[in-house]
Amino acid sequence: MTALPRGTTAPQAQPGPVAGLLDNHGRRIDYLRLAITDRCNLRCRYCRPEEGVPFIPHPEILRFEELERLVRIFTTLGISKVRVTGGEPFSRRGCLDFLRRLKRIDRLQSLHVTTNGVKTARYLDELKEIGVAGINLSLDTLDPKRFWQITRRDYLAAVLETLYGALARNIPLKVNSVVLQDTSDQEILSLATLAEKHPITLRFIERMPFSGMTRVEEIINGDLSSRLQRIFPTITEEIQTITPTTARIFSIPGFKGKLGLIQGYSRLFCQRCNKVRITPAGMLKTCLYDDGALDLREFVRSGKTACEIGKEISKCINNRFVNGLAAEKACRREEEPSMSLIGG
Repeated sequence: MTALPRGTTAPQAQPGPVAGLLDNHGRRIDYLRLAITDRCNLRCRYCRPEEGVPFIPHPEILRFEELERLVRIFTTLGISKVRVTGGEPFSRRGCLDFLRRLKRIDRLQSLHVTTNGVKTARYLDELKEIGVAGINLSLDTLDPKRFWQITRRDYLAAVLETLYGALARNIPLKVNSVVLQDTSDQEILSLATLAEKHPITLRFIERMPFSGMTRVEEIINGDLSSRLQRIFPTITEEIQTITPTTARIFSIPGFKGKLGLIQGYSRLFCQRCNKVRITPAGMLKTCLYDDGALDLREFVRSGKTACEIGKEISKCINNRFVNGLAAEKACRREEEPSMSLIGG
């Protein structure tokens, strides 16, 4: 952001420039992932077991006004992009109104939503009207039987309605597909037809240790980059130079869209990570793999001022792990936490 000329101050009625958040490794933090619920209408086997992970009691989940207050504080510190996630965000009543409130925050430049698409189709007109900058849609297969095996639910038709509805409304769309150990080459090829026929980015994601179950075996992702090169011989990686990104982006001749690769388990993008997270229970996570760095719910509910909370956030971000490997080593978990408790 451009600094104010020397000797001038920002008018009180208008949002002035902010210095931005830099962590202790020189990484600029301008992206906040905001999980508004741990509830979800799917039970994806890599995210949450059918049973055994209790839902967070409602009083422990941040209220919308608390979430909005935190977003306002973060934007004064330099956050310009917010992504609303869950669980499944549309499982929480009032999600649309909350998005409208966030969109009115002056310093917030872009508002995004991540969804599994089960309930989203009915809200697409309103999301378009609100002006969300994009939707990330979770979709791991186009095969109904396989969808059931992965999600333990029979909602593929509803998810596809969201996908094609977003395309019809020209809402920017990314599709996120987790590659499991039993994901076949044919499944990857089938999913890739979405990017071949439509102007979307289809991003293949390494399976990560957030299933909510006891870890019984080492996660094996293989070299997905080499696998994509083998499946798509004409694939070419694009050089990303403008904004930080967790995804490597690839183009293929004849494709209207792009393919992407997110190596969250390999943790090859940590040096350019620009994001932090707030969990549904109000815990600030400066790394996906840490155990939580700051209890924001306690600060919000104890009556601390915005200035006091902002200072604690800045202090926390200035004590960030160098990468996800160091964060995971420090936590030494015997069980994998559920991604729904973190914010997908």
